[in-house]
Amino acid sequence: MSYKHFTKDERNEISVLLKKGFSCSDIGKALGKDHSSVSREIKRNSVKEQYDPKKADVKSRVKRINAKYQNMKIREHAVFEKYLEEKLMTAWTPEQIAGRWKLNYPQEKHFSSKSIYKYLYSSYGQRLCKYLPSKRYHKRKRGSKKQKKQIIKNRISIEKRPLIINLRKRFGDFEADVLGAVQTDKERLPAIVERKSRKLFAVKVPGLKYAMDGFKQMLKPYRDILKSVTFDNGVENVRHKELNVKTYFTHPYSAWEKGQVENILGRLRRFIRKKSSLSKYTDQEIKTFVDLMNNTPRKCLGFKTPNEVFEELLKKHRKKR
Repeated sequence: MSYKHFTKDERNEISVLLKKGFSCSDIGKALGKDHSSVSREIKRNSVKEQYDPKKADVKSRVKRINAKYQNMKIREHAVFEKYLEEKLMTAWTPEQIAGRWKLNYPQEKHFSSKSIYKYLYSSYGQRLCKYLPSKRYHKRKRGSKKQKKQIIKNRISIEKRPLIINLRKRFGDFEADVLGAVQTDKERLPAIVERKSRKLFAVKVPGLKYAMDGFKQMLKPYRDILKSVTFDNGVENVRHKELNVKTYFTHPYSAWEKGQVENILGRLRRFIRKKSSLSKYTDQEIKTFVDLMNNTPRKCLGFKTPNEVFEELLKKHRKKR
């Protein structure tokens, strides 16, 4: 049964039937409405526990006007409206925008992500909806009964990965992967993520067999903080010993076990779409995409950016040396 607001005539009828002792269920049947709708109408719009149809109609109308006003609060704050537009265009989500605004301007009026969505879905903000990130609702496959032949020597299972890594309590633990590409592509994009700060590193290489060279290149400036790297069982990771660091591997067909890098590469798909060739993107464009993601606030980081958290932790680590 689709919901429609009660009319004046229906409210008059409710009042009459209530005085005659009819139940909400009986009134609902008489009006062709669900009994729960009738019950809510009486509860919400009664005045001093008495249901008066005229007062109920006024009360309901005032609530609807206030609700509409709440949705338009952003229109009254031009500074935030401009801030919202700028950040949406740099791929921030409404939740990130609201959280970062509160962090940067604690004395200013705050806005919830729900208020932002209401604004965006109104006639005022609809033009900005195209900047919202796409949503996915399919379920991720959590493994398979198939067993893959082990081709990576000296691999240590993720089951033996220390708890301190699993809990993200330590700085310097990384997860690595290669962004999926179309079969005709020779170029590949190896990527690594520092687990505690969520900072992403990515660089193009001429082919899948050069992925480990890409990982070594990205990790070289951070040898002093490097504690571990977690991989999946892809053939490109055969040379993992060249990193000279503790390495761990997910179970066969269970790449989701290194969910940190999987999640962040999913976010990177906003800029590098599936089935698009990497040859279409220059090194500088990829760097711009990565910088954009690393300078985007994250709720899990208290709305700080991965770059901010990474630099704080790096400075603290090197200061102790």
